Amino acid sequence: MYSFPEPPYFLLAFGLFASLTCGLAFEATLKQKVQEWSKNRSTRTLAQMKGFQLLLPFVGIALGICIFLSAGLEIFGFPSWLSYSVSLPLTVLIAVLVWLQLSKLLTQLERGGSKALDLDAFE
Repeated sequence: MYSFPEPPYFLLAFGLFASLTCGLAFEATLKQKVQEWSKNRSTRTLAQMKGFQLLLPFVGIALGICIFLSAGLEIFGFPSWLSYSVSLPLTVLIAVLVWLQLSKLLTQLERGGSKALDLDAFE
């Protein structure tokens, strides 16, 4: 008789927890760096923003999301290898696109200041 394996509820909760905690660290670091930049308007500060201090929590968010997605697929009965082979490329693709968009926003902020990001002007 075939029995189904136990669903990875722990991995689902761990992935969500890791993503949320890394997201809070990412938010705090980004706010700190933008406030630091707004005080001295140095281009070096914005160039450092894209460095390791901001990349580490971003990678933590991506890994947490990957674990969360794969555990969610496993709960619905997909095998582990299939769950990770779907969630890993999906997470990497989305993470790269979000990082590129963040880089473009920081470059736009550096060139035109905070008025360059005024989204209410388009209404």
